Amino acid sequence: MRVVVVGATGNAGTSTVRALSADPQVESIVGVARRLPELDIDKVEWRQGDIRTADLASIFSGADAVVHLAWLIQPSRDLDTTRSVNVDGSARVFRAVAEANVPALVYASSVGAYSPGPKDRLVDESWPTAGVKSSFYGRHKAEVETILDDFEAEHGETIRVVRLRPGLIFKGGAASGIRRLFIGPLAPSPLMRAGLIPLVPDIPRLRFQAVHSADVGEAYRLAVTREVRGAFNIAADPVLDPAELSRLLGARRVRVPARALRALASATWRLRLQPTPPGWLDLALGTPLMNITRAREELGWHPRHTSGQALLELLDGLSKSEGEPTPPLAPGTGGPLRVREFLTGVGKKAA
Repeated sequence: MRVVVVGATGNAGTSTVRALSADPQVESIVGVARRLPELDIDKVEWRQGDIRTADLASIFSGADAVVHLAWLIQPSRDLDTTRSVNVDGSARVFRAVAEANVPALVYASSVGAYSPGPKDRLVDESWPTAGVKSSFYGRHKAEVETILDDFEAEHGETIRVVRLRPGLIFKGGAASGIRRLFIGPLAPSPLMRAGLIPLVPDIPRLRFQAVHSADVGEAYRLAVTREVRGAFNIAADPVLDPAELSRLLGARRVRVPARALRALASATWRLRLQPTPPGWLDLALGTPLMNITRAREELGWHPRHTSGQALLELLDGLSKSEGEPTPPLAPGTGGPLRVREFLTGVGKKAA
């Protein structure tokens, strides 16, 4: 089996190519990325390509499956650029899969594609995917779900289409990349560890799901190698809420109005103190909690890490400025003293 992984150098991508590399059914892997990594993984050959401009059909030719993971979180201040990759680029990937007659397409959707929903019960994959309107990430994920619906209606008889909808994806090796994308250059890395974070905001709808990146990679491997179709929710237990976060971090819960926290996020983003617009908070408070029964029963997926273990590993990685030798994840990508992050306008240019 020959598998092409588009967006193979990021958090989920590095875990996915490792999971595929360990599978004896997979003979070769093509890892596609905008910037080539210094990463050597068995069976993996690297190809440079931007999904907005590359001849994707030629890259996909002869593949048994394409896994599409490429996505821009930054620049959060340039939505034309993010949309050109996230929405238009994804549409190009799908068209190239059809043009190259690839028999299977696996797409990285997200919990962020879901419309606002309940926090007191779990929803399955039939929950509407219209996104959270104030989040560009949610809007883009929802748009791509619609494009993929049309693609599946046209090509579903000849192309097996799978979409995974994971919760927040954490691992220590992605710490430097996650810090650049979401936290910014001003946060003191050594203080981002359990026991040193003093407070957790106690907001009733601050209830979300997380999953370890290695477990997500395993889910993509299963989606490639098993004859499954459709959408699968991917998340680990337990749900992370203020009580669980307080227990994990040894931090005190402090009641904070959601409106006040959003105002703080908005002000610090406008002042370029951090790269994350307030729509991300709306997404965290709005998206529903997911039922993963289908992933367990039909995909055969069982996470090896709890959500708490994944979060604590990420925090440990943040405190140590850990990373991997790929441009999105390497600790040195931000430059000495993170000067490159300041020069890019903290969310104005692609990370």
